[in-house]
Amino acid sequence: MTLSPMDDYPIHQIPEVIRHVGTSDRNFYDRYYFNCHRRLSSTAATSDDPWFIFGLGVYPNLGVVDCFVVVRRGDDHLVVRGSRALGADRNDLQVGPFRVEVLEGLQRLRISLEPGHGAVSFDLEFTADAPAVLEPRHFQRQLERVTFDTQRFVQTGDWTGTLTVDDDAFVVEPENWRGNRDRSWGVRPVGEAEPPGRRAAESGSNSFFWIYSVMRFDGFAVVVVVQETREGERIMGDARLVWDDPTRDVEWLGRVEHDISFIPGGREPGAATLRFIKPSGATTTVECTPQLANFIGFGTGYGLEQDWRHGMWQGEEKVESLRLKISELDATMKLFCPVDYLASFRLTSDDGTVHQGEGLFEFSVIGPHDQYGFADYMDVAPE
Repeated sequence: MTLSPMDDYPIHQIPEVIRHVGTSDRNFYDRYYFNCHRRLSSTAATSDDPWFIFGLGVYPNLGVVDCFVVVRRGDDHLVVRGSRALGADRNDLQVGPFRVEVLEGLQRLRISLEPGHGAVSFDLEFTADAPAVLEPRHFQRQLERVTFDTQRFVQTGDWTGTLTVDDDAFVVEPENWRGNRDRSWGVRPVGEAEPPGRRAAESGSNSFFWIYSVMRFDGFAVVVVVQETREGERIMGDARLVWDDPTRDVEWLGRVEHDISFIPGGREPGAATLRFIKPSGATTTVECTPQLANFIGFGTGYGLEQDWRHGMWQGEEKVESLRLKISELDATMKLFCPVDYLASFRLTSDDGTVHQGEGLFEFSVIGPHDQYGFADYMDVAPE
């Protein structure tokens, strides 16, 4: 049994060293997610600005740590990804040329990728502009097995540093660049595919409808999460308002209802309306307009390609890059791809007050979904 420096701190949760988690489930993970974009309201904003997403995950029971950056810019889908064997020190957040550094817990973090490993490099510091907030526990059981049991917190903030895409260097300043980040850990499907068995045979139970949105407004953020079955039964459903002022309590906005308008021929949303309804009848409405899609499933490990999945063993260390064209992405694979949209939001409160905002609208509807008329996995919105 190997010790790490963290074992010298009184933070153990089980009678094991820190490197050993409290379950032997192969699918345990512990990860970071960040996104970064130029503010849509910035006078410097152009249609050529990058929409940047970065993730790093640790998989203790698979012995792997891996990461990726994916940038959407124009018609380009640019990926750099890395993987290595996980050692004894869980604080070692470096994968080849990638690095994550916690400079000040729940306040400042640094992420970087050295030049020379593809079309993207960066050295960026995230500074929180609002408190981190815990989301509801995500729990799902399928045929007696726990497939999801995760905890996550989310936080909005500004960015400082440099970002290079191809030969274009962007000076990232907090006045013009923002985003959100999250930390999640627990059990969810990762690594090499397992034998499909009965769960695959009963594919209807595997339908996946998902909305995850982090909206930034002046003075506050709104965080929405919805997961439901084909019939609309909720696995998760929550909407919270998070004030920048840490002395103010997080506010529950009400039950979430959604109305998605799909682009004909696929499952991509052209627009979305979310309503948060309290038992009193008070209603908050958000109109969402997706501006730029980042098809994060392609090349990053979310399961579309069988040769690179989160937590999959790639050898002692491996770093590689991809360049794809959005216009050439496989239409069938898109139906199984989660998408992170940079979006604008218009929030109307129950008293008629209107707020304009922007941020993340993550959306996926995989498999049948009765509300929107998808009877099987291959159905698309009518032309």
